[in-house]
Amino acid sequence: MMRDRFLAPSKKIRLGTTCSESKNHLLKLRSMLESIANGSDADTHQVTAIISHTVRSGREQGYEEWLHGIATDAHKFQGHLGVSVIRPWDHAHPEYVAIVKFDQYSNLKIWMESDIRKEWIGRLQPLLEKPEDVQTLTGLETWFTLSNKLMVPPPRYKMVLVTWLGVFLMLPIPNRLLVPLLSEFPILLKQLVSTGFSVVLLTYFIMPHLTQLFRKWLYPVL
Repeated sequence: MMRDRFLAPSKKIRLGTTCSESKNHLLKLRSMLESIANGSDADTHQVTAIISHTVRSGREQGYEEWLHGIATDAHKFQGHLGVSVIRPWDHAHPEYVAIVKFDQYSNLKIWMESDIRKEWIGRLQPLLEKPEDVQTLTGLETWFTLSNKLMVPPPRYKMVLVTWLGVFLMLPIPNRLLVPLLSEFPILLKQLVSTGFSVVLLTYFIMPHLTQLFRKWLYPVL
């Protein structure tokens, strides 16, 4: 009897603590899911805007001066990481592609919606044959780009299937090469090296080759 009396409160206390901890975990999980749903998680990752301008014939010099001016002002904005320009190969169809990088989406959004950029875009209109085209890349789309070409990213299901194939082809490589070399290392270090090696293989070797191999399926309009 006495033993039961001492044990019963103890069980209740532990049960109460467990429920409280579970509730806290659920609240944290809910908060995390809400932040992802609202897009706040993407705000912390580097983002790239690809901007295409088709310039009127004979207005290339004016466009180059405009490009220098807007790039100088963009550099003053927080989070700006630089801009690269792909100039046209065929002067009969002078399409310029500007690749603008920011440290996070919120900073890119501030620049894209700023009065300074709107003023520059207003000056640009007489130089263009058609309105500018803007694409924002934050995820797997950057794995599915063709050299010196600007295009709408493939449908997500196609990117998923090609990525799945890439991972399938890549998995045996680190297992064959790294497992014997890392046999004496702690498991966390093994995973760190193996995943890092896999990402490098996918980004620089496997995905570029698969994108070229399946380019007619990924981009049927080419």
